[in-house]
Amino acid sequence: MCREKGKRGVQTSMNLPISVTQNELLEILLHIAPVRPVFIWGAPGIGKSALVEQFADEVGLPCVSLLGSQLAPEDIIGIPQIKGETSEFLPPKMIARKDAYVLFLDELNACSQEVQKAFYSLIHEKRIGEYHLPEGSIVIGAGNRAQDSAIVKTMSSALVNRMFHVQLKADPAQWLTWAYQNGIHPWITDYISQRPEHLFTEPPKTEEPYSTPRSWHMLSDALKEYGAGTAGISEELLRVVTYGCISASHGGMFLAFTKQLGNTHLLSEIIKGEAKWPSKPEERDVLYFLAQSFRGRLLHDLPQDKQKLGRDGQFLVHRSKALMKELSAISYEIAQMVISADEEKVLPEWFMLEIVRDLPRLAEGRHG
Repeated sequence: MCREKGKRGVQTSMNLPISVTQNELLEILLHIAPVRPVFIWGAPGIGKSALVEQFADEVGLPCVSLLGSQLAPEDIIGIPQIKGETSEFLPPKMIARKDAYVLFLDELNACSQEVQKAFYSLIHEKRIGEYHLPEGSIVIGAGNRAQDSAIVKTMSSALVNRMFHVQLKADPAQWLTWAYQNGIHPWITDYISQRPEHLFTEPPKTEEPYSTPRSWHMLSDALKEYGAGTAGISEELLRVVTYGCISASHGGMFLAFTKQLGNTHLLSEIIKGEAKWPSKPEERDVLYFLAQSFRGRLLHDLPQDKQKLGRDGQFLVHRSKALMKELSAISYEIAQMVISADEEKVLPEWFMLEIVRDLPRLAEGRHG
């Protein structure tokens, strides 16, 4: 553990017991940031910077961002200038402003101890040497956690104790609202609306793309540049841009989703009995996506209490058993995936009892 002389250091593996959504964080910033410096913890790409910029717009102030990992101490405190028999440090132009602004210290816990010392007076007293930030200025810091496989350094306990701490989490519903308002490619908004759990995944231990709100935004930009959906984009090129932005597992599902865009109501037609599961070998990725979507429909529509099952739910239960039997004839493994526990999401117990009763072989297979 790094330590300042005479001061204890705090490892940047901060993991607060409560995380907040984007809207909740904005509300916290509006109330607390004007009176106390706030530090936002969160994984890379989860949307910390975008939220600070949104906050600055809300309060009508310009936002000045400093990337801590790219700064040297002199970038903060400035250079000395001799005035008569004394000298004083002149802060850099990007900080020394006449009017109030939001100073965003991004990757604060990724900078060196020397830079952190330079930031200390900015956070504690809103000043650098003799220069004070304009009245009404707001200071906000942000950084990643040690478990995010990101570059983090120890922060002194004194610095940590000077800030209000909040941890951000991804919220698919709120992100989709933002995405619709900001022109995110419709393929992506349609996909995330069906598979909201794919919006964000924890950073992997290996160096590879992974899914975050930022990486989905990046994929959206790429799709729009290639005119996907209006002009032709080859299947091979679509694979390149997809796997270059998001997690491989999510990328495969997204590519399968794009293949069935010509019939966006295919799953509903299958449930109604108006269409069949795709059974050709070359359609296996589409089948996998439809099966995942079918599982999502069951999780969403079936209540935990069977007594609350309505007429539409009763029809879905009746059809699901026939569909599971048809699906298992095409791919036993994909059929098992539909009813297996995944990411702490489990189908209602009463429904699983009916599956065990009516489709015992399939139910037994999910256990081994």
